[in-house]
Amino acid sequence: MAKSLVIVESPTKAKTIRKFLPSNYDVLASMGHVRDLPNSATEIPAKYKGEAWSRLGVNVEKDFEPLYVTPKGKGKILTELRQKLKEADIVYLATDEDREGESIAWHLVTALKPKVPVKRMVFHEITKSAITHALEDTRDLNEKLISAQETRRVLDRLYGYTLSPLLWKKIGSGLSAGRAQSVALKLIVDRERERSRFIKSTFWDLLATLAKDKSTFDARLISVNNQRIATGKDFDESTGKLAEGKENLLLIGEEDAEKLRQRLEKEVWKVHKITAKEQLSNPRVPFITSTLQQEAVNKLGMSARDAMRVAQILYERGFITYMRTDSPTLSQEAIDAARTWVKNQYGDDYLSPQPRQFTASQRGAQEAHEAIRPAGAAFVHPRDTGLDGRELALYQLIWSRTVASQMAPARKEMTTVQIAAGDALFSASGVRILFPGYLRAYVEGTDDPDSALEDKEVLLPEMKEGETLPLQALKSESHETKPPARFTEATLVRALEKAGVGRPSTYATIIGTIVERGYVFKDKRALIPTFTGFAVTQLLERHFEHLVDLNFTAKMEESLDEIAIGEQESLPYLKKFYLGKEGLQEQVKEGEENIQLDESHVVDIPHLEGKDWQVRVGRFGPYVVKQSSEDNSERASLPAEVPPADLRLDAIAELVENAKQGPVSIGVHPETGEQIFCLTGRYGPYVQLGELTDDNPKPKRASVPRGTSPSDVTLEQAVALLEWPRELGVHPEDGKPVTANQGRFGPYVAHEKNFRSIPKTGDPETINLEEALELLAKPKPARRGRAATTKK
Repeated sequence: MAKSLVIVESPTKAKTIRKFLPSNYDVLASMGHVRDLPNSATEIPAKYKGEAWSRLGVNVEKDFEPLYVTPKGKGKILTELRQKLKEADIVYLATDEDREGESIAWHLVTALKPKVPVKRMVFHEITKSAITHALEDTRDLNEKLISAQETRRVLDRLYGYTLSPLLWKKIGSGLSAGRAQSVALKLIVDRERERSRFIKSTFWDLLATLAKDKSTFDARLISVNNQRIATGKDFDESTGKLAEGKENLLLIGEEDAEKLRQRLEKEVWKVHKITAKEQLSNPRVPFITSTLQQEAVNKLGMSARDAMRVAQILYERGFITYMRTDSPTLSQEAIDAARTWVKNQYGDDYLSPQPRQFTASQRGAQEAHEAIRPAGAAFVHPRDTGLDGRELALYQLIWSRTVASQMAPARKEMTTVQIAAGDALFSASGVRILFPGYLRAYVEGTDDPDSALEDKEVLLPEMKEGETLPLQALKSESHETKPPARFTEATLVRALEKAGVGRPSTYATIIGTIVERGYVFKDKRALIPTFTGFAVTQLLERHFEHLVDLNFTAKMEESLDEIAIGEQESLPYLKKFYLGKEGLQEQVKEGEENIQLDESHVVDIPHLEGKDWQVRVGRFGPYVVKQSSEDNSERASLPAEVPPADLRLDAIAELVENAKQGPVSIGVHPETGEQIFCLTGRYGPYVQLGELTDDNPKPKRASVPRGTSPSDVTLEQAVALLEWPRELGVHPEDGKPVTANQGRFGPYVAHEKNFRSIPKTGDPETINLEEALELLAKPKPARRGRAATTKK
């Protein structure tokens, strides 16, 4: 019997595929790429080390020829593959069906040099029928996809390895620039600038509570004497005044609101007008990579990277189709599976009149040929999968969205009631669900569709025009305009996709990189730029403006897509981008000569312009300095994670004053008799027991929880913080202590340099050694921005 070797990327994928193949098939994992550009000088072969281009890993003098090496740890894998290859009569390359999967397959052929037939098998789900079909319908390697991926890889290397050294020289070591990450960072920085320029406005209105039969409802003031009331959307964010064209609106202050309230309390309240309109609500399009990431962030609280990691597991275990896709199209098999389930569960009334099919809205959608959906010809219900935790939650999301896509629209009645009181008009709105349709299977923002149907309704009592309503209460309310919301991972993914920057399969990596590099930090879900992130964006804007321009970057993406489909040649494109007077190489040389160090270290924060204080970034992090200070003595370090738009003059003055005075004790520890100080460092405020001296080089310290101002920390709180960490016992393997502690980002357990967060269901004050060891034994989750797997 002929022996076959099937090569995939990961052990999980290999294990799943192996179940569907005969015993004469060996399935091995390459663990991702077996060849890549060198990541460090130590990986560059000796014969190339003297070449000027070698640090790039791309021979820019010889048609941009890549220098491929075997990454550390991959030599052993290649040896194992070669051993198995000796026994094989045929090789099947079963890597993923996208550009990178094609590239991995090509590298495998190049590195292994098989002398037996090689066939490329592709599939978008790991089921018995899909694998059987893929074996019967193999193809050759796609040279266009390989060229496109190689061009993308070379372009990103030229971009990053040419610009990053400039950032090291002009701002600080360890920084990097990336083709898509720099644009993503600029979007976040620009939003922070908008918030910095924002001027808060206050306006007032009235809220009435009215009675009908045995129920009550609320109605809000919309006009007085036929003049519409100004609301938050009518204000200019940069001036705090009514926006252009809105000057004729009625802006109510506190005093006017109170006078109006007293006057209207004496009026007769009557139903002025009732408007009812039926609306149809259609289900959302099946998931593609970007929409799955957005919904996982919004609905499940995952990060984009976690969503992709969990989706990868679901795909490799055979539960869903391939999760890197730009296409919302469903196969006929999937449509039939969804419609069969809906018919059996809810009946024909809940089916869409005709099967729904979906097409990609963007040009170049080619990562895969189908939406992300449950695998197979009959969808496994979430309760029957055996999954739990985040894997179950994400599968449920994908399953529900797919099934809902073939269901009937929801029908809603939208009712608006206008109520007159003298010359004032109030409005109340209601929603009644006439027919739930697809909402039975998929409701935004909840994991319980049945209960969520009630939440979608806002019922008003039955009323007639002209009828009088008793006023139960009338109150004046103050409102403040809000600055533009900071990006979350979901809204950033949406903005990148809309602009055509990057590809959905790269968004999680882009976000992870800017967080890991210290350009952005997270506060709950918000993505906030650091001062370093500001400095990097400023330098690129001033000296490489086109590289952080949305349109320029989107056109780069289009060019790469054109190379993938053979409409553009790779080499001329790379030459134009990198070489010549307008090329990146020459621009960076000019930048090295022209960019001044003083300029690149100053961070321009809009609301501090014209003030006496200047924010800078230095070797030890951000700091603020008084420009009129001749010797720069009036200065202080800034915590790295202070939102730039929230940095206020009074806070700066307090930091500088504390820095000049030195540590000021907040009291004496009742047991040790030592002074306790509350200080601010690079990573935020902390309490310290005793002074830092030669005899006491490592005084005990404890982080102050996020959201607590150093000036608000009391002696009692400081003493409580310094009681941490709790020693739980010793680790059975090495006898070293295991502790529970409170950190800036929440409670955690620790053993040596091994840390794990304590889940919300746990308590750092009561957790025991056994529970801590169980947490420490779990795989370490991805560090901020670092990939949890080596895959893509």
